[in-house]
Amino acid sequence: MDYIVLDMEWNQPWPGSPSSKKVLPVDIRGEIIQLGAVRISQDQQVQDEFQIMVKPKYYRHLNRRVSKLTGIKEARLREEGVPFPQAIEQFRKWCGEDIVILTWGFDDIGILRENLRLFGLSEDFTQRWYNAQMIFNAQTDGSTSQKALKTAMETFGIEATRPAHDALGDAYHTALICARLDLARGQAEYDAALKSHENGFHGAELPGCIDRKVYYNYADKRAALSAMAGEENLCPICGARMLGSRWFAQPGHRHMDLATCPEHGKFLIRVRLSQQQDGLIRVSRLTYEATSEAAEAYARRAEKADPEEGAKPRRRRRRKSSSTPQPQEGE
Repeated sequence: MDYIVLDMEWNQPWPGSPSSKKVLPVDIRGEIIQLGAVRISQDQQVQDEFQIMVKPKYYRHLNRRVSKLTGIKEARLREEGVPFPQAIEQFRKWCGEDIVILTWGFDDIGILRENLRLFGLSEDFTQRWYNAQMIFNAQTDGSTSQKALKTAMETFGIEATRPAHDALGDAYHTALICARLDLARGQAEYDAALKSHENGFHGAELPGCIDRKVYYNYADKRAALSAMAGEENLCPICGARMLGSRWFAQPGHRHMDLATCPEHGKFLIRVRLSQQQDGLIRVSRLTYEATSEAAEAYARRAEKADPEEGAKPRRRRRRKSSSTPQPQEGE
């Protein structure tokens, strides 16, 4: 039996582009454009590597942000990429039959299965899969937060020797981490680690937190934030319905809002949204005192009033120009 440490990069259509409006046979969050993997033997020795570029069929124009993050250009995909079914056939041949797949996080396996369904390919080989983050947490600090790959590398004193946001580079660094874990024990204890993660909070709290709760099974971001500002927006002291202000987005799928209880005053609400394995949304909700560091952060954010989140930007006059119009943002 071998462990296959898998990492992928995928493309997403630019919002509003023609590709974003395509109706696909299967809903996908992204179309895979690069797949990298590293084999670890049963005695936990890092062995051979696999990498392949995938030519996208549906989202053929690279999202500018994806290209900037990964360094992948459309020209490279055209020259080196192979169709997804062919790429998976080569990957499975390289893997062999008796394998366990490891990924760093929950996203990659979900994206892989969506792409397999999109092309009508079997998902059977993905059944023996584990999120190495959960094993790492259980065998290090016991936390329930999702650690960045860089953080885990620093914990074990592993220096980066491969590029980040490259499928093979990230798979290789993940393999170095996994080789230092007790993978057999991690598999045996995985259900307990996963349960701890599901019942815990995906992130650290700031000073002044007075209440923590987890909510499950929201259809999407809009539904989750609506519930957090509506029926679940209850005073931590008396349980009365609070009146929200407005959500401000923060890095890491986090949002914050200042809510007011008629009896007990203001409270700062911070939520973190994460995707469950079934695709629905899970919410970790933290409530802070109005005088906490988190509330101060909200006040500073509200002062800036980012135009994307509610403030009306001042319109600039468009200058007349005889030059050729610039192309619009690609997909």
